[in-house]
Amino acid sequence: MSLENFLVMRHELLLITSALLVLMAEIFMHPDKKIQTGIFSVIVFGIITITGFLPAPSGTLFGGMYVTSGIRILMKNILNIGVLLVFIQSVTWLKKEENSEKISEYFILLISTLVGMNFMISSGHFLMFYIGLELATIPIAALSAFDRYKNNSAEAGIKLILSSALSSGILLYGLSLIYGTTGTFYFSEVAALINNNNLQILGFIFFFAGMAFKISIVPFHLWTADVYEGSPINITSYLSVISKGAAVFILIIILFTVFPSLIATWQKTIYVTSILTMTIGNLFAIRQQNLKRFLAFSSISQAGYILLGFIGGNQLGMASVIYYILVYIFSNLGAFGVVIAISNASGKENIDDYNGLYHTNPKLSLIMTLALFSLAGIPPVAGFFGKFFLFAAAAGKGYYLLVFIAVVNTIISLYYYLLIVKAMFINENETAIEKFKSDFLTRFALGICVAGIAATGFASIIFEVIKNMSFGV
Repeated sequence: MSLENFLVMRHELLLITSALLVLMAEIFMHPDKKIQTGIFSVIVFGIITITGFLPAPSGTLFGGMYVTSGIRILMKNILNIGVLLVFIQSVTWLKKEENSEKISEYFILLISTLVGMNFMISSGHFLMFYIGLELATIPIAALSAFDRYKNNSAEAGIKLILSSALSSGILLYGLSLIYGTTGTFYFSEVAALINNNNLQILGFIFFFAGMAFKISIVPFHLWTADVYEGSPINITSYLSVISKGAAVFILIIILFTVFPSLIATWQKTIYVTSILTMTIGNLFAIRQQNLKRFLAFSSISQAGYILLGFIGGNQLGMASVIYYILVYIFSNLGAFGVVIAISNASGKENIDDYNGLYHTNPKLSLIMTLALFSLAGIPPVAGFFGKFFLFAAAAGKGYYLLVFIAVVNTIISLYYYLLIVKAMFINENETAIEKFKSDFLTRFALGICVAGIAATGFASIIFEVIKNMSFGV
């Protein structure tokens, strides 16, 4: 492989190299110093994340099956930032005795899923897309069952693999119909041969349904809460942010490049599913006491907001989706970071356990409040600008009723986010979580999340850069 080819596939090759380095570290590291493998993995991945922002050429490989461009590289870099934060937040949890022998497996499996996601983002052929999809899915199922001696963790792994198999089957059936009517799997060729016949429309519906499983769009969301609750909390954060973000990225690329001729069909589909996803996600979130289930339904509702950027099919819509995912990574991982820190220190994961938290751990309470306000879209934090651009993209195409429903759902989401804020600052608790000091890596990750929320909210140049790289139908 020439140097030019290496630069085109830089992200994937660097990730594979990092997985091999982690494996070598596992082999040669002293058994009593296994945690150093985790530190080493974080450092290596940090270097890879920084390297990803260096200039790199665009191009195609494997006869056009692999395609890269500025916007796709940007998507990969955004995912790298999120995974790096997950890595940093995981080190303390991996120090526990039950996890200390599985540190290298944890990092290798996470890196493997990211490799699959990168191949999906750079796919120019549905075969490459499907290979990436399965490579991203199977390791995640293993990670969901990482706490193999806990029944709910094993159950989460089984539910995830079964639901993923079902969704993949539905997706493949849709692709078979598309292939049967076009005779090709290349994105550019399929786009040129779409003529809106009934089989193509049916094939698209099955394809969209398969992707809807991955993003947890209603009514394909039923697996989400159980899997999120049963999985280790670090994996839950990964599923809610990175896995969802990657699926959103590849879906918007395929809709805008492969199915522009079917825009009338997928606009109607997105219109209905967006309303259902926002509303049902918010209504069920109100009823939750376990924070992992709470954040699961919160992430479902967030997927509904993200769909607003799809519906316009224009450059602003794509830019708003990518920008919102970036904001969502910092906001959601900030909230999860606090939950992880408290879970590691006390084992408590219910909302009632957070009563009086401000009196014992004020800094964690403030970070949680900032993250929740960003998720709710309260000005002037970053989440407000993220939702604003999504609403503007939909309103610009005349979907005023949809935007109105989204605003109403935003008010509902603010209510249940404030329930946690009320618990931390107002509710009394004689047995409040004791004061504790998080380790350096946890504080570092939370600091990055806070800085990310601030930077994405007030540095308008970030959105302008994303918009200049984006495209529409």
